[in-house]
Amino acid sequence: MDAFLAIASKRDERRYAERPIPPEVVERVLDAGRLCGNSQNKQAWRFLVVEDAERRERLAGALYSPANVRGAALAIAITGRAFDAGRCSQNMMLAAWNEGVTSCPNGIRDAAAAAEALGLEEGELAIVLSLGFPASGRDAARRTAEGWSERADRKPLSELVTRL
Repeated sequence: MDAFLAIASKRDERRYAERPIPPEVVERVLDAGRLCGNSQNKQAWRFLVVEDAERRERLAGALYSPANVRGAALAIAITGRAFDAGRCSQNMMLAAWNEGVTSCPNGIRDAAAAAEALGLEEGELAIVLSLGFPASGRDAARRTAEGWSERADRKPLSELVTRL
């Protein structure tokens, strides 16, 4: 998939099909996070693939929208600096979308409970991603990147860009 088409067509998805993500796709998604640029190349992050049902349920309960993780085929918790974790998560979500897998970043409502569910110190967890094949028939190729961009509910560049 063209990189700009992936960016323009990617939408956060919260409803997933009951279909597992193939291991090679999971590996590629995780590798996309690993390859991310980061502060001073410290790579000060960890990716926790939450497979244990009890841990996953406890983690879901600590998020703003527990159903996102409960219904996902894959949940990945990312530790580290917020900026670097944000870059990792965007790489992972775009790599997933390239494979037809949708995703959603999840806000943490109770940081202490989320950390405990994952065996982390409070403050280590930066973000939780839920991923899965879409419940609806999402297809990036049904429009051009420009078509997706036009349909996006986003402010126009004229409101966002100042040239100095």
